[in-house]
Amino acid sequence: MTRPAKRPLGHHHGDLRNALEQAALALVADTGPRGFTLAEASRRAGVSVAAPYKHYADRDALLAAVALRGYLEQKRRFSEAVAGASDPVEQLARFGSAYVLFAVQERALFEVTFAAGLDKSRYPELAEAGNDVLAVLTGPAGRLRDDPAAALELVLAVAASAHGLAVFLLEGVFGPVAEALPATRQRAADSARRLAGK
Repeated sequence: MTRPAKRPLGHHHGDLRNALEQAALALVADTGPRGFTLAEASRRAGVSVAAPYKHYADRDALLAAVALRGYLEQKRRFSEAVAGASDPVEQLARFGSAYVLFAVQERALFEVTFAAGLDKSRYPELAEAGNDVLAVLTGPAGRLRDDPAAALELVLAVAASAHGLAVFLLEGVFGPVAEALPATRQRAADSARRLAGK
């Protein structure tokens, strides 16, 4: 008598959360941020459909956890980019370039962070993390604008310009993404310099 094949046991010992978030990212890469279910994420992670509910109330809660990862990775990358220059204008330019690069290299994280339609009032940690990302620009902007309100406007303008260019790039507005990436990074840097007044 042969024994039935064992089913995969899935992920244990605290790895379930990471496994589900990785599965969610892979699904977003395949279908976009609105194109998957918790059941499909469970299947990809090799766990039961009930397993996600140990950590996430629903699909949006899983997406929010992934979006938080996105913000943390942005903060890390942008902080490193800004630290690579001492001139505040060049710091903003480096941010713009790094922003576009992040959107391409971490497209699924980028899309979850900005296109999943998450209600930030339901997930206040996302609003806080987003503010932490913008705070990377507070120092350089504050050195260029004496008035705090004007410094904030500069931060928002530089971030909005970089975001718009990144979205255009991903949508193919500038041609094939890989080919257009260097020029788009340069556009983002140049835009930041213009907005900063140089």
